Amino acid sequence: MKKQLSSEKIFKTMTVPQAVRTMAVPAVISQLIVLIYNLADTFFIGQTNNPYMVAGVSLILPLFNVSLAIGSMFGAGGGALLPKLLAVGDRKEGARVAAYCLRLGFLVAAAFSVLTLIFMSPLLTLLGAGPNTCSYARTYVLMVLVIGGIPTIVSNVFSNLLRSLSLSREAGIGVALGGVLNIFLDPLFMFVLLPPGNEVLGVGIATLLSNVVSCLYCLTIFCRRQKEIPVNFLASAPVRDNRALIFTVGIPGTIGALLFDLDYMVLDKLASGYGDTALAAIGIVLKAERFPQQVGIGLCQSMVPLIAYSWALKDNKRTKEIMACILKIGIAVAVFSISLYELFPARIVRLFIAEPETLAIGTDFLRIRSLAAVIMFFCFFVVFLFQGFGNGKVSFWLAIVRWAFLNIPMLFVLPRFLGMYGLVWSQFISDLLTVIISYGYLWRYMKTWEQPAAIS
Repeated sequence: MKKQLSSEKIFKTMTVPQAVRTMAVPAVISQLIVLIYNLADTFFIGQTNNPYMVAGVSLILPLFNVSLAIGSMFGAGGGALLPKLLAVGDRKEGARVAAYCLRLGFLVAAAFSVLTLIFMSPLLTLLGAGPNTCSYARTYVLMVLVIGGIPTIVSNVFSNLLRSLSLSREAGIGVALGGVLNIFLDPLFMFVLLPPGNEVLGVGIATLLSNVVSCLYCLTIFCRRQKEIPVNFLASAPVRDNRALIFTVGIPGTIGALLFDLDYMVLDKLASGYGDTALAAIGIVLKAERFPQQVGIGLCQSMVPLIAYSWALKDNKRTKEIMACILKIGIAVAVFSISLYELFPARIVRLFIAEPETLAIGTDFLRIRSLAAVIMFFCFFVVFLFQGFGNGKVSFWLAIVRWAFLNIPMLFVLPRFLGMYGLVWSQFISDLLTVIISYGYLWRYMKTWEQPAAIS
């Protein structure tokens, strides 16, 4: 009797709670470590009590997220396709898909690094960098996104593809390894190896080295796990229909992520109009609120291969069970997060900076932004769900509605009535409207329960 591979066991044989736990726990833990090491940069910079350094590092978050979105184009596109190919037993084509996504990810990452270097000055101006913050922001971008652009993006492609092969634990270890290393390297470079005044450079070097290690680990796993899928990095491209499917899911997901980043850029730019203190407070809150976001993203990322595999087999019952299980966990985490942020907002903000004015504004901002945790998870859930279905068009249009038609316009409208507090209320209001629209569409979609076309 042929031995069952781990992907078949997790995707097909395990009970839904067991499969979700096997896939979700490593994904969520890795996302939390990503959160911790992203917060670590701001935390250690905050120990200088220099709001200009904090603002300079914080306003780079949208550009950093752009790099992750580029990696997701190939990671999410290939990651949604691989489980379907495994479901129908076409491992050779799956290997070609994986190699194709990794090659494209490397080439696009290299182009991103070069373009970031060439257009760094206008990009920093667009992000809201001023005379007091520009030099710090430039240093951080140079280390993390110019020199470190390739490992940052390619490691994201790797982790998505590993997860799609049911290797969620290995993908999680790769992300966690980089995160833990970054936490230890930050204070080493900031306060020991480099002279005072170079704290931002130290954070950048630490992040660069951490991403390199994470990328090399994932590469090693791919080379060792040939049993799961025999990847040849020089293999021929997959068939045309499958290449199209990679971009059908990957491009809409990337555009959605870029619109998310555009929202952050606009938010930073508008916040800078209220002064560097407000900009620093916004930057801290955007990082502090990421606990429910990262958990939600980890849950939804783990859901995609499970949904894709069951959907390819037309197992409607298992598909619905996976959806229900992920929803219950995500809502519980979001409710817990709201309670935490509403009860202890000042203590949370004080972890990053103790400067009184920034602390006061950040406390108010965090209480408002945290109210969107549940509905934000709903938005993530629907987008990732349609990626699992292989329907990137729906994810694309929901992203357009959420960011281009609702959130970004509200960033300009609400401050006219609420001042700078309108900037933080925009998330809650726009996401609430998005949930109403997206769940209405999902209900109609599930009612007809359309099945995907057969994979070539």
